Amino acid sequence: MAPAKALPVDYYTPFLSDLAKRRKPSAIRSLFPLEHTPGLISLLAGKPNPTTFPFTSFSFTAESPTKGEADVEVKIGSTELAHGLQYGATAGYEKLWEWFVGLQEFVHCRKKTEDWSISIGSGSQDLIYKAVAALVNPGDPVLVESPVYAGVLPMFSNMGCEQVEVETDAHGIKSSSLRSILEEWPVGKPKPRVLYTVPYGCNPTGMTATLERRKEVLALSREHDFIILEDDPYYYLYYGTAPRYPSYFNLEMEEPQTGRVLRFDSLSKILSAGIRIGFASGPKPLLDAINKHTATSNLQTASLTQVIVYKLLETWGYDTFIQHTKKVSNFYREKRDVFEAAMKKHLTGLAEWVAPEAGMFFWFKLLLTDDPSVEGDSQALIAEKAVKSGVLALPGTAFLPNDRKTAHVRAAFSLLSEEDVNEALRRLSKVIKDART
Repeated sequence: MAPAKALPVDYYTPFLSDLAKRRKPSAIRSLFPLEHTPGLISLLAGKPNPTTFPFTSFSFTAESPTKGEADVEVKIGSTELAHGLQYGATAGYEKLWEWFVGLQEFVHCRKKTEDWSISIGSGSQDLIYKAVAALVNPGDPVLVESPVYAGVLPMFSNMGCEQVEVETDAHGIKSSSLRSILEEWPVGKPKPRVLYTVPYGCNPTGMTATLERRKEVLALSREHDFIILEDDPYYYLYYGTAPRYPSYFNLEMEEPQTGRVLRFDSLSKILSAGIRIGFASGPKPLLDAINKHTATSNLQTASLTQVIVYKLLETWGYDTFIQHTKKVSNFYREKRDVFEAAMKKHLTGLAEWVAPEAGMFFWFKLLLTDDPSVEGDSQALIAEKAVKSGVLALPGTAFLPNDRKTAHVRAAFSLLSEEDVNEALRRLSKVIKDART
């Protein structure tokens, strides 16, 4: 098979939003690279003099992913600390940026020589927001898997977008639903330019898209000309028994052309949620649009946290990083098993569910009537009655783009002890039984 060719730069012009087309490069930040020119004296940026910073050294310890090994001692050198205390590049700290590029080759087989790039953001949510701003105009139709991560719904609804729901099931996004939507699209009406999907351990459903469906979605993106926003924060939290499916970012290399996937990775679930670092990988024109947004909003991701993360990842290396992620995924698999055992004990006959193979959520349907054809509504029961009974969960309507009623509920199992899980589901079972009487 001949290697896939990257789409040309001008291919992306029709995809960019009006706002993205109006954005100009930062007058100051676009000149930062010239400061490294030998012999050049820079009067450019208003960077504070580092001699006024009170920090003189920084070191930390991190747990070793290898069983039986001592904690890793990590010291940030003076040069790296200087980078961490100063303004930095919009797309990210260069050494961390290079490490992430290497990671995408190590994990997704995307070589640096290909026509793609990376941008580091303040968590993947930051980058998704900027990607949406770069690709979507107010009122545009957008394709969203449904149920969908609640965090993206305001991005689209605040812009007055038409959110076109693509069905999902236990095997992920239904490519048959996507095909029907696109083939039956009204003549003369502009088709959606983006599809938003979480292929591994989707929040809220916990579903993971199968290989067959991923390939079908990729084929549809080529046939109907849209960009796949591959939001994959739970990629490294996969604990299913089947081999891990390749990402869209990897699979598109089997297509005639690459460049229809914009991928988002997050360190929140595997290193630290509070450190707020994620990165986007994809076509350079789209990353450039994101970077222009960053340059006029938050300027960059915090330099010091990037340096801290880089030093840990450099100390570990790629093999040890993967070893760490496997340890994390095994942790959540055990948490999943505990929660499902409690579900079977307390909610059998009161709810239906499919066990997740990735992530940290259970998505279950409450059986509020004896008639399975009647769709109940979990909103009042979960938001009011369950809270009064001492258990907090999220009604499923929060994850539906068009605010439909649903009997579904999302429950997170990442933090609770086995004792608390059983007590929470015991309380919830009583609430359901009372509602059924």
